[in-house]
Amino acid sequence: MPWSTSSTLSGDRGAVARRLLDVVAAGGGLLVLAPLLVVVGLLVRLTSPGPAFHRAQRVGRDGRLFTLYKFRSMREGAASAGPGITRAGDERITGVGAWLRRTKLDELPQLINVWKGDMSLVGPRPEDPRYVEGYTPEQRRVLAVRPGITSAASVLYRHEEQMLEGEEWEKTYREKVLPDKLRIELEYLEHRTLASDLGILLKTFVAVLR
Repeated sequence: MPWSTSSTLSGDRGAVARRLLDVVAAGGGLLVLAPLLVVVGLLVRLTSPGPAFHRAQRVGRDGRLFTLYKFRSMREGAASAGPGITRAGDERITGVGAWLRRTKLDELPQLINVWKGDMSLVGPRPEDPRYVEGYTPEQRRVLAVRPGITSAASVLYRHEEQMLEGEEWEKTYREKVLPDKLRIELEYLEHRTLASDLGILLKTFVAVLR
């Protein structure tokens, strides 16, 4: 694979305990949240034409492609007709989709990815292959671990879309936002522990409630 990496991360401790947490939390979460998932799925279907789920190709651990699941927050077919990221005021986003993105409810189906082993609860956010192509050898080190639903960079860049304005918004993402996010992820992974992952989950929960 063109995105694979032979580099390891010294901070990837507690891998077995982390995977156990992922399986238990994702499985339990899918059971407990099943009624909410059904309601949100119906809301998406009833308010705009198209499927409830959006399936996107993302680069995962060791550079392997996988299908990431989200509730659809854009018009049907909009994702394949434009950039792999969204900007401030993106006209492709539906009314319900804007609410789902703001509350992060659109991310809940990724519990399926966690349960399957494609992702972890905490880890570098999985990126679109179009942007991974531009990673430096150092940046590709994030591919040594499973990507996550949330991460250290995700908490800091919770309102990322608001930063992507103007005609050169995608250039801003490629040259400023993405490199800084990858820097944050690599620094975090070098000293990562199960306890620090739990801390990220707590910070994410608090950030969503604000």
